[in-house]
Amino acid sequence: MLENNKYRMVVFKDKYDDDVFKTLGFSDNQKAHHQFWNHYQRPPREEYWEYILNRRDLLVSQDMRERQGAYFTPPQWVELSQQYLAEVFGDDWQENYYIWDCAAGTGNLLAGLSYKHNIWASTLDDADVRVMKDFAQSNTLPLLDNHIFQFDFLNDEFNSEKLPADLLEVLNDEQERKKLIIYINPPYAEGDTFIENKNIRRGVAISKIYSDYKKELGEVVAELFIQFLGRIYKEIPNCIIASFSTLKYLNSPKSTNFRMFFQAKAEKGFIIKGNTFDNVRGEFPVGFIIWNLQKKEKVRQINCDIYDDNAHFIGTKIFATYENRKYLNDWLKLFKDKEESKIGVLGFVANDFQNQKLVFITTNGRGHHQIYITEKNLIPLAIYYAVRHHTEHSWINHNDQFLYPKDGWQTDTNFQTNCLTYTLFHSKNRISVSQYPSNKEKVPAEALRNHWIPFTEQEVNAPARFTSHFMTDFIAGKLGGQASEEHNLFTLAGEENPHQNTALVPIAPLQFTPEAQAVFEAGKALWQYYFTQPNANANASLYDIREHFQGRNDKGKMNNKSEDETYNRLIVTLRQALARLAQAIEPKVYQYQFLL
Repeated sequence: MLENNKYRMVVFKDKYDDDVFKTLGFSDNQKAHHQFWNHYQRPPREEYWEYILNRRDLLVSQDMRERQGAYFTPPQWVELSQQYLAEVFGDDWQENYYIWDCAAGTGNLLAGLSYKHNIWASTLDDADVRVMKDFAQSNTLPLLDNHIFQFDFLNDEFNSEKLPADLLEVLNDEQERKKLIIYINPPYAEGDTFIENKNIRRGVAISKIYSDYKKELGEVVAELFIQFLGRIYKEIPNCIIASFSTLKYLNSPKSTNFRMFFQAKAEKGFIIKGNTFDNVRGEFPVGFIIWNLQKKEKVRQINCDIYDDNAHFIGTKIFATYENRKYLNDWLKLFKDKEESKIGVLGFVANDFQNQKLVFITTNGRGHHQIYITEKNLIPLAIYYAVRHHTEHSWINHNDQFLYPKDGWQTDTNFQTNCLTYTLFHSKNRISVSQYPSNKEKVPAEALRNHWIPFTEQEVNAPARFTSHFMTDFIAGKLGGQASEEHNLFTLAGEENPHQNTALVPIAPLQFTPEAQAVFEAGKALWQYYFTQPNANANASLYDIREHFQGRNDKGKMNNKSEDETYNRLIVTLRQALARLAQAIEPKVYQYQFLL
């Protein structure tokens, strides 16, 4: 308590339970203190009140929230989730159902509810409990004081010492438990991921539930929200889960064990962008799904509504689980060719959209995983590349998986040539000879051989003869010879071939669709313009041409635009033609089930 020019503080209580006080004065005659209060307006203006109440989670330090993987649920998503609960269980659902938020934090998920006798909130930290009790007493939260309690959901037992008696009665009653809604936004921390992130969450995934269920939940047991779902499913059977979480457990290959373990009916749900939550930087879907555990169904797919950042409905999305399907990288490995001379290297990683930017082509390779590109596998690797890049990564398709395709693509020459064209002219094709200018001496001959120029010298007015004519010879059918067993797609892969007349290397000139021809025309104009520049490298690739005109910034990254307006116009024309070609490729991607 401030008393004139000093503070009086309670230091401790004596043996008679009386307060013992200490005083503390100012070292500057209260100058800084007066300056502060002269600027401060209290109470805060009314327009700030709602924000302060909604953001009571900020009373807990940010590093503590990050360490625990706790992410504040924005009010618009709280309101929307409660609308969805009302749609599934009726407008009077709060009176007819029990609600337990067992990862409550400071309780903002429960804002907007009203039937306090049916609601419980538990959290890991006493600090959160104190915050919730303060707001419950001021009627900001719809909670009874004895319904707010500290509980470590991943370690503590369900017993009378830990849980309120009335909640324990619900948990132990088979019929009442069917009316219990576990309404949560559980923590998202993942043990092995965050060990690499400055060790701020080392060991966060280790819990009793982790130890008890690691065999049943499989690899994803390191995710805290998976541990929450696992314990609820196993130890609170036949209840209802209404949970926010990422949705990678629905389609990730690592989640196969979890999907065998967790069998329930998804009644309704929606997705929103991850970075609408505090301290989340990535653009990926966070879903709110209402799971009915009484209905034991193997989850194969769920339909979710999609909302933008302003909570406007923008469409629907199907999430498939891909059970009994192999993935695109399994298909890619069929086409490894270690015998032929490589013309480039395809770098690749996992099968989902979020890793799309790590799929690229280089001269010598530097990907996480890589496969040599040769004349024998150019067509299937171009298909792989075009399938991965035909649609841009977005927060909505972030976790979608690329799959081992169904038959039909082997004889679809339009699809094949469209994919080849797309691969030749796409920006992630980083074939380059620019680090070896053609006028330099003592450069390995192979370093100057660009096998990816899709034009002849005459077509683009080249200043010198190309050191390689591989691509134009390949397109003209000059490399294939006679159709034979060694050029067979599936023989190369070591499997039986159901399409005996399918050749890897064309034996006749390739025919291109109008969309592909438009890309070639736009690319040709770009090469022709480049060759009007002084000291143009005759063997330059498309990547080299882009670098020549666009340059790089001080961090070594290629600039987005050039100061040369003619080049800007030509590159925009190429990009627009590529976009139309991607639209032509897309239906075939789904027809052959590279994507579902």
